[in-house]
Amino acid sequence: MKILVTGAAGFIGMHLCERLCSEGHQVFGVDNLNDYYEVELKQARLARLRQLPGFEFEQLDIADGGRFLAWAQARKPQRVVNLAAQVGVRYSLVNPGAYTQSNLAGFTHVLELCRSLAVEHLVYASSSSVYGGNQQLPFSEQHSVDHPVSLYAATKKANELMAHAYSHLYGIPTTGLRFFTVYGPWGRPDMATWLFTEAIANGQPIRLFNHGNMMRDFTYVGDIVESLVRVLYKPATPDPHFDRLHPSPDASFAPFRVFNIGNASPVALLDFVQAIEQALGKQAVRDLLPMQAGDVMSTEADTRALDEWIGFVPATPIREGVQRFVDWYLPYRQQHPLPLRA
Repeated sequence: MKILVTGAAGFIGMHLCERLCSEGHQVFGVDNLNDYYEVELKQARLARLRQLPGFEFEQLDIADGGRFLAWAQARKPQRVVNLAAQVGVRYSLVNPGAYTQSNLAGFTHVLELCRSLAVEHLVYASSSSVYGGNQQLPFSEQHSVDHPVSLYAATKKANELMAHAYSHLYGIPTTGLRFFTVYGPWGRPDMATWLFTEAIANGQPIRLFNHGNMMRDFTYVGDIVESLVRVLYKPATPDPHFDRLHPSPDASFAPFRVFNIGNASPVALLDFVQAIEQALGKQAVRDLLPMQAGDVMSTEADTRALDEWIGFVPATPIREGVQRFVDWYLPYRQQHPLPLRA
């Protein structure tokens, strides 16, 4: 198939493009290569992708509707995976405009592309952050997501609502995937796995918010990609049992679905740190801090709906996944050392 992947030089995007190319698809990747985190890492990911048969890349921003639509429409993708977004909960506190531009305006352009080409399936990244103030664990797609605690979360819920509108109005099959704390090789430097590994390796303190008393459903990137590909191959359909008098938030009378993708096995943050310490053979220096605005205490995915839909759920143990990350990180950082500080 011809498949468009936005955010192709991102963490999940790179792994997904590699998988799709290995299965013989023609993959069109776009990414704006912004400097939210080190561009050198994105370029290194992209260098891997450029070697793959069937991969074509264009540097552009989905928020630039005219250019994005002209380029993508000319390639006529049959299916679309939207991973392009301004990410990060904490960054949304200081630069909200980046989120409305990319996650709202940009996603509108993706939807318009799908409408104009009548694509067979749009799969897009949502986030576990949509559960916000909900404290009922595990998080289920049946739960309300009406109480976001960050602008990032609000934009991700907005994406789900926007997708539903297009599924209803134009019959476009859309599936939203609520990712839970993704980690693994080629990960993002702004996330805990990288931040903690880098600090511990260099003898610097790690910042543990809420004094480390937090739980996260860490999900290995290989499991994310396996789930994503299986979902992509199975377009959303209307739920024949949907009851308009008692509507379910995860399905619809339209070809619309939403699924959690998590390990369904939350890990205490301090246990996560211990896994990194073990992989590195070094002890961490802990800087215990209060809870930060926009954070939540715990996340845990209910993945029964995903299992029923695709027959697969993530299950990589945390110590195994962390070891794979560290085994990738150490040689990468040797080849790409941190810049000297003034």
